[in-house]
Amino acid sequence: MKTIVRNISLYTFSLFLLPQIIPGVNIEGGFPTLLIGGIALALMFLVIKPILNIITLPVNIITMGLFSIFTNAFILYLLTIFISGVTIHPFTYPRTEIFGAIIPKIDFNMFFSYIYTAFVLSFIDSFFSWLTK
Repeated sequence: MKTIVRNISLYTFSLFLLPQIIPGVNIEGGFPTLLIGGIALALMFLVIKPILNIITLPVNIITMGLFSIFTNAFILYLLTIFISGVTIHPFTYPRTEIFGAIIPKIDFNMFFSYIYTAFVLSFIDSFFSWLTK
């Protein structure tokens, strides 16, 4: 029970951080939508992700685990279908310069916006899971 509550709170906080980091993620409805989205995301990662990992095991072995980002993106896609307040749109990062290195303007279409959002969500979740253990 303790781990389920911890996972729900981690995913709720991760959903709270995503719109601040990624301009293409919108969460409308305030805290109730965040909480319902966190519960749904925790349940999907608890139930659907192991099934998808078993199905995609050969591809995951060949790509040394990189294909798991696609399963996370699929779970995010299911979240946007089930929870109407959570949406992911195509977005653009403007051109920036960091410490003399120029990062060009990057346009993300719908597919890559889900992939990038899944990557950032898994990074946030891994970081806070590590922090709480």
